[in-house]
Amino acid sequence: MAQRKATVSRDTLETRITVEVNLDGTGQSSFDTGVPFLEHMLDQIARHGLMDISIKADGDTHIDDHHTVEDVGITLGQAFQKALGDKKGIRRYGHAYVPLDEALSRVVVDFSGRPGLEMFVDFTRARVGDFDVDLGYEFFQGFVNHAGVTLHIDNLRGSNTHHQIETIFKAFGRAVRMAIEPDPRMAGVMPSTKGTL
Repeated sequence: MAQRKATVSRDTLETRITVEVNLDGTGQSSFDTGVPFLEHMLDQIARHGLMDISIKADGDTHIDDHHTVEDVGITLGQAFQKALGDKKGIRRYGHAYVPLDEALSRVVVDFSGRPGLEMFVDFTRARVGDFDVDLGYEFFQGFVNHAGVTLHIDNLRGSNTHHQIETIFKAFGRAVRMAIEPDPRMAGVMPSTKGTL
């Protein structure tokens, strides 16, 4: 089977972003976004999702990180949609529970073609270093809108904010890995009674 790859660029007055993905990679990553904590989280997606991801972003981080984080989510979602093509033969659904010390998160994803985000996280602090944890929501909202996925994120427990958000991104990587994995019993088959996703 040919590797599922895509390159997408997004150029606005606020950000200039290029994303390259290989959904059948080995977890290699390269990031230059100007937002170090975001890069740490993106690395979790690549490594735990066994996807190769390269992202170059030049954004208005002198204002704040909002536009860069959101637009990276948007562009990554576009790259996923392009790389997956018609989605025939994939498992479609994925889920993962990931702990990190006292924190535990659950992520469930459906590559349904219908964007939807349900995110329930009670962060114990507003920031991890310089990173505003609310931007995690903006990243995932951008991704689901442009990848066309339904995504449920629940942080079930946790007192350390860094641990809370890291378990979310690790679980997201593993859930996505499960969902986009080719199912040998579904080879060439659309995983939907509608005949399209």
